[in-house]
Amino acid sequence: MTVKEIMRSHIIKLKKKDSLCKALKMMDNHNVNGAPVVDEDGELVGMIVKADIYRFLMEEGHYDTCPVDWAMTKNVVTAYSDEDIFTVAKRLREKNIIAIPVVDDKNIVKGIVSIEDILDYALKKS
Repeated sequence: MTVKEIMRSHIIKLKKKDSLCKALKMMDNHNVNGAPVVDEDGELVGMIVKADIYRFLMEEGHYDTCPVDWAMTKNVVTAYSDEDIFTVAKRLREKNIIAIPVVDDKNIVKGIVSIEDILDYALKKS
């Protein structure tokens, strides 16, 4: 089974200048733990997860005005839609991350796969 078969393609995407407050509200409203950060062309430039925001909140700062760019991961681990699910699951575990953006060969975000998506797939198979 490939990533394409379980990835979520209707996802929220954030911009670098979006506030951390907006990012957290969007994640809460869509019941997700993370979101890719894209430029104006849709190209992946980062990844932000709730844990990044919570770590950032431990420091002095202005949560409601600080941009996502300040807290996002910039060296993002990605997957391709034709990769095997368990190959991607292994990458998630090795890198200790909770979600991985699925990109095309131009680094345009096409979807996202989370630990929960892979676990749901494994549970359906058992």
